[in-house]
Amino acid sequence: MCMKLAVAAVGLLVLAAPGRPGAQVFRSNVDLVSLGVAVSDKRGTLVTDLGEAEFEIYEDGKRQELKFFFGGGISTSSPELHLGLLFDTSGSMDEDIALSRTAAVKFLNALPEAVDVTLVDFDTEVRVARYGQNDFARLIERIRRRKPDGMTALYDALGVYLHGAGSQEGRKILVAYSDGGDNRSSINFGEALDLLRASDVTMYTIGFLDHQGSSYQLDSRSRIQRLTEPTGGQAFFPSSVRDIETAYDKVLADIKAQYSLGYLSTNARTDGKWRKVEIKVTRPGLKTRSRQGYFAPYRKRP
Repeated sequence: MCMKLAVAAVGLLVLAAPGRPGAQVFRSNVDLVSLGVAVSDKRGTLVTDLGEAEFEIYEDGKRQELKFFFGGGISTSSPELHLGLLFDTSGSMDEDIALSRTAAVKFLNALPEAVDVTLVDFDTEVRVARYGQNDFARLIERIRRRKPDGMTALYDALGVYLHGAGSQEGRKILVAYSDGGDNRSSINFGEALDLLRASDVTMYTIGFLDHQGSSYQLDSRSRIQRLTEPTGGQAFFPSSVRDIETAYDKVLADIKAQYSLGYLSTNARTDGKWRKVEIKVTRPGLKTRSRQGYFAPYRKRP
């Protein structure tokens, strides 16, 4: 997908962003709010044996009724898992591209449960392709052959991925490999953040910052964390192959331990406003990590 088409896709997303006419966050017939939830104990160990009755969901402080629940771990009864890879091939990644490729390939090898993989690789342009599990070899070849060059259109790449993910049903996980910079996109950081908050994608980021200046590192780390954390995901900043392996082990464990929850909001207003969501568990000593909320559907009054 060339940049011309990519920008067109981003434009569609911006028009459908929260608070704008035509916004529709959850694409289902009943506007089901779906959430992936990781639960851990005080030591940070993931907990996967909780039952449906041990979860409580609150939207803007009001208790909500669970409509579907899938326990921690991936099973044949779990919602389909769709995986996205955001792969930075811009010139600023020159010294980190080999490490980035290694991380991506190892990660893909360790997650055969995904029904498909959407690869968005970007530099000055944004290119996107979706691969089934039978196309794994072609996907790996594409990751390995792209040489770092050009400018960085990170936010446009996010927009392109989210546009395609909006039509997918099931769990959606995005793993981004980037140094966090952007000097090319047609949308800005705030718009990219709004698009992520409006989606039901959980994002993890592997940030490569070691070869950047100290002030750039601080800015990039902050931007990456601000993009990642509202989705319920995590950001990692490795500097070696060993760090990479630790990071993707944590991401894989997180994905495989996620609970899938869904509810129908008791708030029937279609005003496009932000709604804060809080998930609690009744078992003592545990904490949850999930999306911080969502934008309500927007429907213009006649």
